[in-house]
Amino acid sequence: MPSLPRPLGVYPTRVERLDALSRGSTSLWVKRDDLTHPVYGGNKVRKLERILARADDQGATRLVTIGAAGSHHVLSTAIFAASIGIAVDAVLVPQPRTSHVVDNLRASLAQGIRPLPVRSYAGVPWAVVKRLGPGVAFVPVGASSVTGAMGYVDGARELAAQVRRGELPEPDVVVVTLGSGGTAAGLVAGLSLEGLKTRVIAVAVAPPAAFVAWTARLLARRCARRAGGRIPWSDLSRRLGVTSKYLGEGYGHATVAGDRATAIARGQGLALDATYTAKTFAAALDVVASERYADVLYWHTLSSAPMAPLLARAPSEASLPEALRALLR
Repeated sequence: MPSLPRPLGVYPTRVERLDALSRGSTSLWVKRDDLTHPVYGGNKVRKLERILARADDQGATRLVTIGAAGSHHVLSTAIFAASIGIAVDAVLVPQPRTSHVVDNLRASLAQGIRPLPVRSYAGVPWAVVKRLGPGVAFVPVGASSVTGAMGYVDGARELAAQVRRGELPEPDVVVVTLGSGGTAAGLVAGLSLEGLKTRVIAVAVAPPAAFVAWTARLLARRCARRAGGRIPWSDLSRRLGVTSKYLGEGYGHATVAGDRATAIARGQGLALDATYTAKTFAAALDVVASERYADVLYWHTLSSAPMAPLLARAPSEASLPEALRALLR
């Protein structure tokens, strides 16, 4: 059985100044985590690097994980687990249908996942429990365990090294998606441990934002402890700000601001998705427009690798079982 490459991703990912979108005294920068892997990049690569290494070391033969119908996390897990011979059971919940969501689902099936569709998150715990057993490792939604989030402690340290090399100024704020919370939590912990003053503005893409924010702050504290440091709770509240302003009708639903951000980003060579990055980039543009900060960094978390190779042997949408098509609302 092949072993997992370590590191799994291609680092450091570059930082770029978006001159056309900078305003007045505020510069907009982007951290290109869309380029973490040539097969399928995005933020899940840093998280899965540690999670899959641990599962591999423990001799797991199967993973059980959770995601929406078109989950980037499920697709990433399927790709990289398959590369080392580990099977994936994916408990899937409904998501608004877009062509992007459909392609992600089809690509996940092409990577060999065993889909376990449920009608809502209420059915997730029992579906997971039924699949646990010897040789099975559980991967939480978004890979946002302490082990997974430590990948973004690494990411924050990578950013700090780029600042010290003069590749960009120390950002006043990092704008990043808040889904399951692991990316934001790892960044907050890592930035604190590196002694940067940078705050994180986390853009909630799923309700309830207050609960996800609390979870992310708790996860950040646990990451800091694992790394041998400590972050006071009062410092966490200052370092991690959460906004639900860009959520719209809810998870997976496109917004006018997100559509506008997608068009603007396209002009800069960045592809966005309606569920996560469109809402986050819309927030970043508003932060820049406010001119409250000198340097704003948007952390780009969506893979920009071509989907065509992943869809080459994928089933068509019309051929999907009814239980899976029912998830695409």
